[in-house]
Amino acid sequence: MNKELTILYVDDEKINLRLFEINFKRKCNVITAESGLEGLAVLDEHNGISVVISDMSMPGISGIEFIKRAKAKYSELSYYVLTGFDISEEIEQALAEGLILKNFRKPMKMKEIEKEIMSNFLVK
Repeated sequence: MNKELTILYVDDEKINLRLFEINFKRKCNVITAESGLEGLAVLDEHNGISVVISDMSMPGISGIEFIKRAKAKYSELSYYVLTGFDISEEIEQALAEGLILKNFRKPMKMKEIEKEIMSNFLVK
């Protein structure tokens, strides 16, 4: 990956945030947030974020709701959802509308995430 790339990863489970950070911190810049609302605040505070990955099921606002709000303000970023469940109608609709580029399944497959992000980042 590339140290010029900054990823925001949003998940309410601290273990997932830590695992993501451990796997990607040598390859790119990683910023984490524990909720969708915190993720929105991080986006407002940090320039240079290129990729946003969000857990789907979180207390407060869902991953899709977080991404809808984030994309309304930061439409140039690449958005992805992670879920431990089957693809819901809400995720299918988000994919069809181009709200998210891809849905990743939990448990996280780090190589799959890295390959997808890098192929998308290099194209831009």
